[in-house]
Amino acid sequence: MELHIVIKGRKDLARQVYQQLRDSIVSGRLAAGVQLPPSRLLAEQLGVSRKTISDTYSQLTYESYLIGKVGSGTFVNSSAAYSPRRATASHLASAEVVVKWERISLPLRHPTRAGTLRYDFLGGATAKTQFPHDDWRRCVQHALRQMSGERGFYGQPEGLPALRNAIAGHIAFARGVRCTADDVVVCNGAQQALDLIARVLTGLGYSVAMEDPGYTPARLLFAAQGAQVVSVPVDGEGIIVEQIPDTVCAIYVTPSHQMPLGMPMSLPRRHALLEKARRIGAIIIEDDYDSEFRYEGRPADSLQSLDEHGVVAYVGTFSKTLLPELRLGYAVLPAAILEAVIKAKQLTDWHTSTLPQWALSKFISEGLLNKHIRRCHSLYAGRRERILARITGDLSPWLETIPCTAGFHMAVMFKAPLKPPLDIHRLVERARDVELGLYPLEGFYNDAAARDGLMLGFGAIDLLDIDPALDRLRDLLLELD
Repeated sequence: MELHIVIKGRKDLARQVYQQLRDSIVSGRLAAGVQLPPSRLLAEQLGVSRKTISDTYSQLTYESYLIGKVGSGTFVNSSAAYSPRRATASHLASAEVVVKWERISLPLRHPTRAGTLRYDFLGGATAKTQFPHDDWRRCVQHALRQMSGERGFYGQPEGLPALRNAIAGHIAFARGVRCTADDVVVCNGAQQALDLIARVLTGLGYSVAMEDPGYTPARLLFAAQGAQVVSVPVDGEGIIVEQIPDTVCAIYVTPSHQMPLGMPMSLPRRHALLEKARRIGAIIIEDDYDSEFRYEGRPADSLQSLDEHGVVAYVGTFSKTLLPELRLGYAVLPAAILEAVIKAKQLTDWHTSTLPQWALSKFISEGLLNKHIRRCHSLYAGRRERILARITGDLSPWLETIPCTAGFHMAVMFKAPLKPPLDIHRLVERARDVELGLYPLEGFYNDAAARDGLMLGFGAIDLLDIDPALDRLRDLLLELD
């Protein structure tokens, strides 16, 4: 790869090379430790004498911008000072749009490696230590072999046929979803699936109904597309269908494991919702984000499996069953919006990366996904039982759970009235001081009055860490009582 240096004319060649190299180092464009081309190679590239380059390197080395290593080459000195400057436009015609995006507060951001806590009840995080790395590595090697036989063309925007077929078989078996591979669009996680559906359904002048409390990133995404988001309250059976306006074009719900409260939508409520959508011409967006993990009772039918009129777009993800870093999800779409979503997918990113698609199709077809889910199910069940035992035990003076039968997070509410009233923000701050990650529920509420509670994720916290973590929570509650 050629080093970017521009020579103008035939005068002051050494000065031109020196100035550009020095400016690149000072500005940070050439980072500390970067190796420069050998003097002979750079001289050939620029069409100057080798002595010109050698003299320049010598001068920059003398000034401590470069450092020579015998037998290795010439490198940018790690101690070379640089002050990167970013050009800023004095005025943007679209400044109001930029500011709108800048003001969006992004919730549920996972911490960096440096920001992790000793005990963390972070929701949406998986048991990474259980990931079958050897099996996945073998599937990736299979993917590389498959790709070596390809002709170097872009893939289909809807995804590889092999993966779409594997997904259709898996969700038909595990969730009763009625579909074929032709109904499936592979996405970069469930969030992209929501984005694509929103692109083809909403915009300025359109309304989307969603649960309140509900999944805040979905709310922000719909609003960012220009839609008016209508908050609809929930009760013990799910979204209150009678309060959904007739004017909405889409209804976003999490019926299997309500986000964040956790209760499933009742069967009568599901039928009422489907009838409402059919009558007003709305598409139901069913986000089935973690229902593979069920601990009690019989599995409930997905909305999509009950749909007789083609009004449900079913969204799923592998971020909860495998790893969030893989960024693999999918949508099973009704005929009314399928072609539009495929075209939106092609316009936004053409297609999801082919390598993980091939690997995942192999992983599913060999039964490795179901095997991994069974292993994690047993793990999460044990963690869930331990948390429930503590909530109904020594933590019962302060906390109570909302019944939930699936997923790997639960909502726990503070009993009312606590005397004196609990300052939940103070509790969260003090928890971080003792290496304990707690996450309030209030960020999921929009128009509905927020209840004081916590989301306790148990996907990433080890079973043996639960008691020490909840001991710290108990001690903090006693301290703040």
